[in-house]
Amino acid sequence: MSSSQQADPVPDTAPTEPPAAALPRRSLPAAVMAGARPRQWVKNLLVFAAPGAAAVLDQRDALTQSIGAFVCFCLASSGTYFLNDAADVESDRSHPTKCRRPIAAGEISVSTARILAVLMILAGVGGSALIDWHLTVVVATYVTLTTAYSTWLKHVAVVDVVAVAAGFVLRAIAGATATGVPISNWFFTVACFGSLFMVVAKRRAEVEALGEGAAATRRTLGTYSLEYLSHLQTASMSVVLVGYCLWAFEKAELASSGLPWFQLSIVPFALAVLRYSLLVDTGHGGAPEEVVMGDRTLQGFGALWFVVFTAGVYWP
Repeated sequence: MSSSQQADPVPDTAPTEPPAAALPRRSLPAAVMAGARPRQWVKNLLVFAAPGAAAVLDQRDALTQSIGAFVCFCLASSGTYFLNDAADVESDRSHPTKCRRPIAAGEISVSTARILAVLMILAGVGGSALIDWHLTVVVATYVTLTTAYSTWLKHVAVVDVVAVAAGFVLRAIAGATATGVPISNWFFTVACFGSLFMVVAKRRAEVEALGEGAAATRRTLGTYSLEYLSHLQTASMSVVLVGYCLWAFEKAELASSGLPWFQLSIVPFALAVLRYSLLVDTGHGGAPEEVVMGDRTLQGFGALWFVVFTAGVYWP
């Protein structure tokens, strides 16, 4: 359903931002913090997913290792953001919102951005080595993947969305490797297709927002049709819902509690996924962190799912 057909559109909770020229120039520390994109660190909370589902976060060592993995991914991901923005500086300057990024706005030079990127990446990879060498492999793989994305993969249609989705999946794997917990097949399925669902939704929002000028911003955006992205979004959402149901039933069989917490968690999970899809369909499908942080209803479904699922994991 298109936004023009939606009878009860979702209100836009994000304020309209002024053009780059109207914004005051940031100081270097503020520009560095903006370039590190701290709002996107919420994605790195995925490192807690596997140890949380395995009920080990109440153990001191596992919690410490998970927090360490989170910090390492924050450093590594921020480093790759600087590399990406340095590579995309010219195209970002012609983008309606990306032109406000510190490098595109001229607040940080390209050479300085690359130095910051190297330092942050080394800190992230080096810190992971202090936790577990398996985590180091995952963080290094993430850095390699995102670097390849910035230089090459983002110019290849379909491969670009899969590469971005793989970055989310690596975050989930990182939590498992840091704490030494096994990953369920259905957990892995949900992580993979849930990531793909969000990335495709973001691509769809970009294509809709930029219209005929999408190809000028990035060549692959001109390759995608809204119909194709809509089909891909529907397919990935379907796999996520079915995969989560099967994972919940699998968890319920292994649980010692007599209450059907995991089965009940299917309801808020499905509502959250459907709400997210509605937000995308009504023109609010930008960056995943912006969608999640900008809609109270979606946050409510997420909080309810967290409470019910946590009860299933930790309830005796």
